Amino acid sequence: MSTGVELVLRGGVVLTLDALGTRARAVAVHGGVVVALDEAALELAPTAREVVDLEGGALLPGFADGHVHPLWGGVELAGPQVGEASSVQEVLDVVRRFATDHPDLPWITGGPYDPTLAPEGLFDAAWLDAAVPDRPVVLQSSDHHCAWVNTAALRVAGIDERTPDPPAARLPRRPDGTPLGTLVEWAAMDLVRRHVPTVTVPDKVTGLGRATALLAGAGVTWAQEAALYPEDVATYLRAEQAGRLSVRVDIALRAEPGDWPDQRATFAAARAAAASSAMVSARTVKFFADGVIEAGTAALLEPYADAPHTCGLPVWSTDELAAAAAAFDADGFHLHIHAIGDAGIRAALDAVAHVEAVNGPRDRRPVLAHLQLVDPADIGRFAALGVVANVQPLWAQPDPVQRDLTAPRLGPRRSALQYPFASLVASGAVLSMGSDWPVSSHRPLDGLAVAVTRQTPEPDPPGGWLPLERLPVATALSAYTAGGAYQSFEEASRGTVALGKRADLVWLDGDPTRRPASDWPELVVRRTWLGGRVPHSA
Repeated sequence: MSTGVELVLRGGVVLTLDALGTRARAVAVHGGVVVALDEAALELAPTAREVVDLEGGALLPGFADGHVHPLWGGVELAGPQVGEASSVQEVLDVVRRFATDHPDLPWITGGPYDPTLAPEGLFDAAWLDAAVPDRPVVLQSSDHHCAWVNTAALRVAGIDERTPDPPAARLPRRPDGTPLGTLVEWAAMDLVRRHVPTVTVPDKVTGLGRATALLAGAGVTWAQEAALYPEDVATYLRAEQAGRLSVRVDIALRAEPGDWPDQRATFAAARAAAASSAMVSARTVKFFADGVIEAGTAALLEPYADAPHTCGLPVWSTDELAAAAAAFDADGFHLHIHAIGDAGIRAALDAVAHVEAVNGPRDRRPVLAHLQLVDPADIGRFAALGVVANVQPLWAQPDPVQRDLTAPRLGPRRSALQYPFASLVASGAVLSMGSDWPVSSHRPLDGLAVAVTRQTPEPDPPGGWLPLERLPVATALSAYTAGGAYQSFEEASRGTVALGKRADLVWLDGDPTRRPASDWPELVVRRTWLGGRVPHSA
């Protein structure tokens, strides 16, 4: 009987991504952890139970997606897939075919559609009526802060010209006051979604299986599930029991204005339910400080350039956000705050400062996610308050959403302040990264390419968009690995390839540090290891 280690990986380069940028030739794994590196690992190969030839590729720490929605995205995979549609007509064609192929479905739900396909991101119910007139249809926009519905859905929800705009949300209207068919922000979408048939737990488990397999296939080994409710923890645990989870997940439980005092006990119970799980935790509370710039709902310090009557729609009052954050912090939860506009970001930072003032200093690592428009005066507050800056690097390019929706709403001066990745790093802030899938691509390599180049795939513009905010290769790779480990207080057990750390590893068919970043999306994830086991192999 062999007394050797379980696994040796050799024949390529090991990018440890430690502070020294160490490159090794081999890794040995036993009991799910790294037990030897470089020459010491090579010496163990003759007695190893398995030796894998990396074939000249690169081995890295597994990617950590610090903000993603596997449950939403997995469920959406069962509906009409309109994400690649390049016109309203193409969306309608996909929806029509799906409805024809599924005549027994009482509702058609799916997405995510491209909000740039209609002027100002406003879509008419009558367009969907032409595709599916007999059943309600609900499609999510790619940013998931808007929905497009048909007349049947509006009718079921009782939305008409007399329906007022919900708090922190809008119902865009035609000139005669009737609702157009686009629902802006969560409170508006909930008017319809509360009538959509509940997705069954088995269907959610199936969706989680599909979604986490996609993530593992992209090299992700840990994910921050960014906004769920306590009952969803049981769904995740059921998926784990069924062997359907391919990544480790921490669930952020969504706090609601007004309801949060009553949520405290149920959140604590959900956290306790996952306490013994090897794959699932529920240690985080999620807040939405504001909406998104594309929909005109992100909270800005100054009015929108194309709508001077409004500064957006903050979801919480500043006082209530601070009070709720302090309460959940006192309950021992990590804080994760969606903050996109400069006013939303400032309110979130103020809430963190209030938490420290009320509950005292400690290593709490609150996370602010997205950080599209940060006022320069607030850049230094991240490091000062110990806030982790979680960014979605794929968005930092002049794509159609930026060109057609965002820039006109911000104007030139504020457009030039977007996604200040390098400025945050230079200030001393810890940077982590995420995909926000299904809002955008789940593949870390897609986002990392943009973090380094600030260019579209074409590539455009020469030298990069806002090039001073480009990240060095090592900094970008570290943010999507070690940054996520730090975000979740797990830097001692993962995030770099090091002795004693978990064997959460990804094998790429090439060395990203030896190739132009613009080519990184073409790299193939050959295999992913999660604590030494293999959830993905190509």
